[in-house]
Amino acid sequence: MAQTGRPLSPHLQVYKWQVQMVSSILHRATGIILAVGSLIITWGLASLAAGTEAYASFTACAGSALGMLVMLGWTLAFFYHLANGIRHLVQDTGKGYAIGSFVRSSWLSIIAAIVLTAITWAFVLTGGHA
Repeated sequence: MAQTGRPLSPHLQVYKWQVQMVSSILHRATGIILAVGSLIITWGLASLAAGTEAYASFTACAGSALGMLVMLGWTLAFFYHLANGIRHLVQDTGKGYAIGSFVRSSWLSIIAAIVLTAITWAFVLTGGHA
């Protein structure tokens, strides 16, 4: 094989981390997190159907510090995947592919996920009373 002096395939050292790259990776990762987290939601619903004793066991686990942290992460993954999915739907119409627009919409997805998660958890932690 002839030596061309260039790499045969791109390496991570060649690329600079950019928000577009991170948003793509996060979208895939949050999809996996949502799939795994759905098992926890299913456990909660099944325990609710199984009776008060089973549901009390679930709420004890979900209400622990670790359980709350897991549910906070799941909520953040949910809202990020939702916001980024909406961004992808807009791009499916052919809009938002310019570099500036792509960067803005990537940041908007991240910010929207953080804000929506904060609002949701503020509502949950204050007792959910309007």
